[in-house]
Amino acid sequence: MHTPAGRTPMKPSPMRWRAWLLTDTPASPRQAALGRAYRRWRRFASNPLSMLGLLILLLLVAAAAFGPLLVTQDPLRQVLAERLTPPNAAHWLGTDQLGRDILSRLVHGARLTLCIAMLVVVLVVPVGLLIGTVAGYCGGFVDTVLMRLTDVALAFPKIVLALAFAAALGPGVLNAVIAISITAWPPYARLARAESLRLAGADFIHAARLAGASHTRILLRYIVPLCSSSVIVRATLDMAGIILAVAGLGFLGLGAQPPSPEWGYMVASGRNVLLDAWWVATIPGLAILAVSLAFNLLGDGLRDVFDPRHGN
Repeated sequence: MHTPAGRTPMKPSPMRWRAWLLTDTPASPRQAALGRAYRRWRRFASNPLSMLGLLILLLLVAAAAFGPLLVTQDPLRQVLAERLTPPNAAHWLGTDQLGRDILSRLVHGARLTLCIAMLVVVLVVPVGLLIGTVAGYCGGFVDTVLMRLTDVALAFPKIVLALAFAAALGPGVLNAVIAISITAWPPYARLARAESLRLAGADFIHAARLAGASHTRILLRYIVPLCSSSVIVRATLDMAGIILAVAGLGFLGLGAQPPSPEWGYMVASGRNVLLDAWWVATIPGLAILAVSLAFNLLGDGLRDVFDPRHGN
């Protein structure tokens, strides 16, 4: 659009952008997608508890990414002369029984704990989504076999099965990830199967078959993307349980090994001095509580946004 000479073009105002995003007659698929994303963000942002959870997680990510640059003390450096020092100007969160700075260990441990939880999700969600969608779409013998395997995995308490696998594989971060992943996929398979059963009889799936689309294309092009939103919401809600499982394995000595600053191990190392130096175990325990609560709040907000049975 041309403007008269000597005049600068007017920038679109926020009101015009909002009207463009919220229009009922989008002019392009891009405008429709942006408008849908904006509506979902407005619905999510209208829930203050969900925004609180998002803020806590953003602070966690920032601490994991940039905290080691700001907290200059070595989390593994032992100063026995400063052991069990209460919070002060030099050590804001105190020191542990070996004189290591708890704030530095907490910040470095955030990166370790977050990486373990994300690795579990990256391994578990695709496996559960694939098994569930294949079972729900194919039905018959394939559905029966896959769901009976899922039932067997669900028959055992998750944390007990994770402890058994961790004990069999041996202590270590990688083995803890494998142990938790083996026990965490069945709920995602169940959820994906339920969504696939609902979608398999839809008119657009029948139209795709009549158009000559293969079963693989229907699964990957239609079924899996439409099931992904529910699975992502479930994964966000399950992150709290994964964080607790990681901390539980670390507490029992089956996760990250010393001197790694893993939060569960930090709680375990401070339980013997809890009455004399409460900060050693309490502060990492509060960090685990805050992160678990944040994931639950975020998951509730995402459920209200993506699940048509919740929200407006």
